[in-house]
Amino acid sequence: MLTTGAPRLEVWGDPIAHSRSPQLHTAAYAVLGLDWSYGRRRVDEASFAEQLAGLDDTWRGLSLTMPLKGAAFAAATARDRRAELTGAVNTLLLESGQRRGFNTDVGGIVRALADDAIGDVPHARIVGAGATATSALVAVGELGARDVEVVARRPGAVAPLEELGGRLGITVTAAPFTSSSRTDVPLTIATLPGDAPVDGAVADALAASGGLLLDVVYGHWPTALSAAWDRAGGTARSGLGMLLHQALLQIRIFRHGDPDAQLPGEDAALEAMRRALEAPAA
Repeated sequence: MLTTGAPRLEVWGDPIAHSRSPQLHTAAYAVLGLDWSYGRRRVDEASFAEQLAGLDDTWRGLSLTMPLKGAAFAAATARDRRAELTGAVNTLLLESGQRRGFNTDVGGIVRALADDAIGDVPHARIVGAGATATSALVAVGELGARDVEVVARRPGAVAPLEELGGRLGITVTAAPFTSSSRTDVPLTIATLPGDAPVDGAVADALAASGGLLLDVVYGHWPTALSAAWDRAGGTARSGLGMLLHQALLQIRIFRHGDPDAQLPGEDAALEAMRRALEAPAA
């Protein structure tokens, strides 16, 4: 039975109270003239399948954050290339009984770096080897990187990234936190939790040779790494730019079913989203 009503969307995750996604989406919907509602819901991995099965036909889509990107990948009936490469889905489009899965984190990274005029990266460094590192690796691959150093506390954790790098034509080299083999890195992407401790000397060494820092964190700022970049006189960007641009790609998906299909009035919507990020977190 079809259920009538304005399309509904939410961001799910655990924790979720910190999410800025409702502000971003609501600001864009107002500019685009979309009578859609967008909220947030705390959902853990154990309850994800039951919660998803309980959605009726008023639901247009979901944004997924940690720890649900793997569960959303498994639940998707179809996936885009970026999702297939990373094993992560952060966007589900719900239509005609299907659950189409997308990874907009990759595009969010690429577009955020474009804001700093970074569009061609021969090599790069990724700090951390968790789930977000896979999206970072695919992103730098799209920017042309063929040599990527991954700095991780457990070098053995880099093995899945080495395998993914092989599929992408990227040589991935593991490096411990105590040392780094590169001294001329134009771009560093940090994928550590915001409160992750990093030895000051190690952070300073990474900052001295790390080029621009894109730290995917936005809830804890400054991070240990961004502070080191500041001490070194470098440029450090928080994850707000990535959040902004991945959200815009989600809205393209929710509107057109395609992350590459530009929205009518997109520039105005993006500006409204930027302003929403400048406001206090709701």
